[in-house]
Amino acid sequence: MGTEKTIAFVLYPGCTILDLVGPLQVLSTLAAMRPEFRVIVVAERLEPYETDTPLQVRAGHTFADVPSPDVVVVPGGGAPTLRAMTDETLLAYLRGGARLTTSVCTGSLILGAAGLLDGRRATTHWSMLDALPEFGATPVRERWVADGPVLTAAGVSAGIDMALHLTEELGGIDLARAVQFAIEYDPEPPHGKLNWTEAPRPLYLAVVGQWLRDGLGDHPLAERLATRLQNAG
Repeated sequence: MGTEKTIAFVLYPGCTILDLVGPLQVLSTLAAMRPEFRVIVVAERLEPYETDTPLQVRAGHTFADVPSPDVVVVPGGGAPTLRAMTDETLLAYLRGGARLTTSVCTGSLILGAAGLLDGRRATTHWSMLDALPEFGATPVRERWVADGPVLTAAGVSAGIDMALHLTEELGGIDLARAVQFAIEYDPEPPHGKLNWTEAPRPLYLAVVGQWLRDGLGDHPLAERLATRLQNAG
């Protein structure tokens, strides 16, 4: 592959679109500034996939087309992401030995199912954080967590932060800052920072329970994850 470095975003049915396109915009901007980086979207099949919004998306390459990218980015989501944890084709692709494997939100659970989190610190969406020990990971409540060749981000918008950190790792702080200016990423949420003591945990425990039922059905993993989350809640 010479000096070209391939960053592959993994697409699967039903993923959260911002998990995908937030980091995709960051790293596509990196590639526009530094052409030695190639950013692509891969999936098992080249067909339109549903997302968690009305928008459908289509990958440009299959897993077979790009078997060994340098960096892999895995988005998360709700029930479809939990279903993807049992997709052996997807899991085999993630085990393919990328130099760096990254995830956004509950995408880290797919990394866990692939055996990539064992013995590592990791994060995910706050509602699923206590599920990580099921995969041998130590849960960490941080915006992103780097541990060896694995980089995980917290929920949804945290993927942008993770991607800017990854940009720094790949191209240095000056380039990362230039990318941040390019996408004008300087968030000022209208209601200020989140107070995590006010997180709607009972509501999300019910939501996650539905995700488990819809995504995993009677798979043994569903009961084990539900037990961990209920005990933590």
